[in-house]
Amino acid sequence: MRARGADVTDIAVLVVAADDGFMPQTDEALKYIQNAKVTLIVAVNKMDMKGANIERVKGQMQERGIPPEEWGGDTVTVPTAAVKDQGITELLDYILLQADVLELKANPKADASGVIIESQIDVGRGPSATVIVQRGTLRTGDAIVCGPNFARVRAMFDDQGAAVKEAPPSTPVKVIGWSGTPDSGATFLAVKNAREAERLAEEHQDRLNKVTVTLDSKPKEVSVEKLFAEIAASQQKTLRVVLKCDVFGSIEAVRNILDGIKSQKVSLEIVSGEVGLIGKNDVLMASAAGAVVVGFNTRLENGVTPLAKHHSVRIETFEIIYELGDKVREMMADLLEPDLREVKLGAAEVRQLFPVSKGFVAGCLVTEGKISRNAPARVRRGKETLFEGKVGTLRRFKDDANDVRAGLECGIRIDGFDDYKEGDVIECLEIQKVRASL
Repeated sequence: MRARGADVTDIAVLVVAADDGFMPQTDEALKYIQNAKVTLIVAVNKMDMKGANIERVKGQMQERGIPPEEWGGDTVTVPTAAVKDQGITELLDYILLQADVLELKANPKADASGVIIESQIDVGRGPSATVIVQRGTLRTGDAIVCGPNFARVRAMFDDQGAAVKEAPPSTPVKVIGWSGTPDSGATFLAVKNAREAERLAEEHQDRLNKVTVTLDSKPKEVSVEKLFAEIAASQQKTLRVVLKCDVFGSIEAVRNILDGIKSQKVSLEIVSGEVGLIGKNDVLMASAAGAVVVGFNTRLENGVTPLAKHHSVRIETFEIIYELGDKVREMMADLLEPDLREVKLGAAEVRQLFPVSKGFVAGCLVTEGKISRNAPARVRRGKETLFEGKVGTLRRFKDDANDVRAGLECGIRIDGFDDYKEGDVIECLEIQKVRASL
């Protein structure tokens, strides 16, 4: 989102907190500004806070290759305190000055064109998109096209939510009347009428379909290695996700998080990624695909919860993207068989052998922990493991016992083993199931 914002602007204002200085997200934003090669103004905010140090910020700017004008550089630096409305007028004046210096101009009489900043589906309004007009003037009733989507502009709203009739160059407006949600970062263009816009959108969609068909129809190379790889992939466990988000940019961000989850044991497949509320069709799609519905910053339509319960479809909604990523990792790990971890419960040393009708019982002293009946056990002689089995008999004197603890004597018989010798060690184990790691 930041990269797209930097690409569509002419002047970028980088806000740096006077008390914190440059933070990782500040450096990230600076990187996008530099990559977009746009003019930079630094607003050093929170000058009213205790610990504010503008000279430290200027020093950090010098280290990053953007020296302030006061230090002989060419980066305009403006101290501000936004809450107290200090320095804001000066910041706006510097923005206008830079615009004059750069001679930023656009023709308001040309056909309107610009960039899609964000798109979403509004309840009661349908698909909408926030756009920035870069050339020409966009008016209510105009026909515009963006890739496979088109619109006859039914209404436009400014950043305060007020309806506007026209949007000259450099104006951001929310446009209502789209046939679908256009991609963020795509360009739109005004055409002569709605029929022309629809025709261009259909032609674009046909080109996309032909590309898809061409890619699918290409003959695939077949080799033994590839065949085995495909067989292994088909047997690999897969978490399928139906993704619903509030806006197109959120889908991009969530996809980026999910694409970063790498595992050799479980694959992740995004069945669908769309903008809007979680609806009944999403539940039916998830049911057919064996998928989980994951929502980010969105809600459920009425009637979705009982339908999901009927089809045994799991729905998870989130407002924090990192929590979403962590939960998806957990769901992927839950698909794996749990790892078995061996924990030593205790040990007993064989002191004497007692013959019984079906073999021998080892008279033992429990030296550590405890010995439990029916627990897994192994017989060790020195460093060698002689036998692994289960504690079939455990007696304390003549009575059966469930557990015998350290310091006590007992009789032990491992099912299927009779070759005890004095000095052997019988270890009692517990097998714990642990969630497998990706």
